[in-house]
Amino acid sequence: MATFDNFSEHVRLCALRIAESGAPALAGLYDLTSQRLVRYATTITSNQHDAEDAVSAALVRVSGDPNLLYRSARPWPYLLHMVRNESLVILRRRKRWSLISDLSDLLTRRSVDQIEVEEQHRAVWVALRSLPTEQSEVVVLKIWEAMTFSQIAEILEISPSTVASRYRYGLEKLAAILHTTNAEVIYE
Repeated sequence: MATFDNFSEHVRLCALRIAESGAPALAGLYDLTSQRLVRYATTITSNQHDAEDAVSAALVRVSGDPNLLYRSARPWPYLLHMVRNESLVILRRRKRWSLISDLSDLLTRRSVDQIEVEEQHRAVWVALRSLPTEQSEVVVLKIWEAMTFSQIAEILEISPSTVASRYRYGLEKLAAILHTTNAEVIYE
């Protein structure tokens, strides 16, 4: 996995290509970031389709003004922040919350021999979705995006100690939920 700053530079290069070549170059940024952005947005919206809408809205903004990312000191956190804001806009507009939706299409790998792993992934996602958004987004950014507490604090505009506390509480709640459902998790 690329380091945080290295990934941020890849995002910056994609933004430069968009600025130079126009909207057709957006595909490079989409390919580089979409899976990660949708996973993050899902922790906020609790809905795959809303998450995809949030990512699309953020990428449309980037295509309209690629300098937003290119001139940013930290393009990847800036893009994550854009997606977070778009996710929050969607939540405000949503008339009702959908607590149960199928997240199976978020699973990254699928083969005949991985049914048990898929069940574990579903159990983790269901447990994640039961956490408060403030905790689940920190857990996703820390575990799946391998960000530091400082980097997460920058994106969420809160202190690193608040991030650490949300992470700790989130992990404690996840462990309790998974323990009560008897879900055995295999770490890859």
